[in-house]
Amino acid sequence: MTTIDREARLRAILEAELAPDSLEIIDDSHLHAGHAGAASGGSHYTVKIVSSRFEGLKLVMRHRLVYDAVHDMINKVEIHALAINAIAPSELS
Repeated sequence: MTTIDREARLRAILEAELAPDSLEIIDDSHLHAGHAGAASGGSHYTVKIVSSRFEGLKLVMRHRLVYDAVHDMINKVEIHALAINAIAPSELS
């Protein structure tokens, strides 16, 4: 699977599971060249996501929703590392 396919799959999953108001996916894999995770084929991503599903939830629960959504991609080593910035719409100024 190419990096583009992987990113498109990640986007499709997050959109389907969390219906975000906004979603930004940044491929940070190039920053980890030579890292064991990169050698195994897993990509490194930063996800910035705004979703009403996060309203009233603590940060750890927001992250859990994201990790639960992409669980299969992590288990298949398509994603090695995922940095999450999960925001509820009410937190935007």
